[in-house]
Amino acid sequence: MATEQPLEALAIEIAREAGALAQQRRTEGVAIAATKSSIADIVTEADREVERLIRARLADERPGDGFLGEESGAERGTTDITWVVDPIDGTVNYAYGIPAYAVSIAAVRGEPNPDAWEALAGAVFSPSTGEQFHASRGGGAWLDGHRLSVNEEPSTAGALLATGFGYDPATHASDLARVGRVMPMARDLRRIGAASLDLAFVAAGRFDGYFERGLQPWDHAAGALLVEEAGGRFAKIQLDDIPGRPLFVASGPGVFDRLLAAAVGP
Repeated sequence: MATEQPLEALAIEIAREAGALAQQRRTEGVAIAATKSSIADIVTEADREVERLIRARLADERPGDGFLGEESGAERGTTDITWVVDPIDGTVNYAYGIPAYAVSIAAVRGEPNPDAWEALAGAVFSPSTGEQFHASRGGGAWLDGHRLSVNEEPSTAGALLATGFGYDPATHASDLARVGRVMPMARDLRRIGAASLDLAFVAAGRFDGYFERGLQPWDHAAGALLVEEAGGRFAKIQLDDIPGRPLFVASGPGVFDRLLAAAVGP
């Protein structure tokens, strides 16, 4: 805990500062800077400015650490710690004025690769609600001072589940088929548009489970730790149809195996 707690505290502090800047820029108006994977996958000027702020603050506090950011890529450090950052998760929501976006910051140990690293600390801050989700390995997951716990079992009405759809049109048919397989076990389905919040809501028991294909490392680095520290399970599954577009599943233990089986399919 000696290492994890200072990292967690720093992630919380910087996430709040970055979130305040994102919210300020949202009130001033959003300028679209570029597209990423497709015409629907956008970057705003605020994404870039917020990431620069986070990167500068981390460089001041921990100059030897590495950095992996959505907008500026990866840079190895001289320590075994890398910061994995999504400056504005839910950029399309942000651009449209939908108040469902977040700043996600995680500190990981090891190679800057989610298949190899160990997540040590993370923070997911929602500027629109002011909610600060955070976790450290072995220290639990928290929301504004209240310890979080996943739902052990869904209600008799079924599981409240969340999902998302990628920007690649080649995955849409299989995404919709996946929803069809999952719905028999679902009470209802939510689609927020920010993976870090989906995972935070699983950790908080607001969702019974979440599944989505094609997340990037910065989408889930902090959120996966939240789920695991809240007693839940998180898995990444490589599918055969489109390489490089793995499936991610998170939930409480009572629904995980059924959700995973339905999401993967035959």
